[in-house]
Amino acid sequence: MSRVGRKPITVPANVEVTIDNNFVTVKGPKGQLSFQFNKKINIEKQENHIIVTRNSDEKEDRALHGTTRAILNNMIIGVSEGFSKELEIRGVGYRAALNGRVLSLSLGKSHPEDIPIPEGLTVEVPKNTQIIIKGCDKQLVGEFAAYIRNLRAPEPYLGKGIRYKDEHVIIKEGKTAK
Repeated sequence: MSRVGRKPITVPANVEVTIDNNFVTVKGPKGQLSFQFNKKINIEKQENHIIVTRNSDEKEDRALHGTTRAILNNMIIGVSEGFSKELEIRGVGYRAALNGRVLSLSLGKSHPEDIPIPEGLTVEVPKNTQIIIKGCDKQLVGEFAAYIRNLRAPEPYLGKGIRYKDEHVIIKEGKTAK
């Protein structure tokens, strides 16, 4: 039995969950999320708990069991509390600016990178070297943060680039003269 999959999910009072043939819709104060889960997994709502079970002990079903429970739990946390990722920009002349629904990044290239912000996300730029991405969909927040980081990942010699707030970048030693 999956250790993650067998834990019941507690539904907060301000969150509404509807289950229709493994199509789950979760509504809360931060927004609404819906997802079609695999038919091999059973999702049941009992009072203020959601229980995820599986029909067989096949390898694929065991993998789906824990994954389904984790996705469902993240949906409930997302609509009640939300998720956020913080990015730092390090480097001379590297900076970020917010123009409406477009994030403009100057990353040492000949032109600024203008990135449209996806629906369902909010982006804040408190300082020109800090970006905060918030949203109720954990996957969307993580993908957008990874996309921004990938535009100029931290390089190993000077550490310049975009990194997550608590990311530790190992700095290599430069060339040594003979």
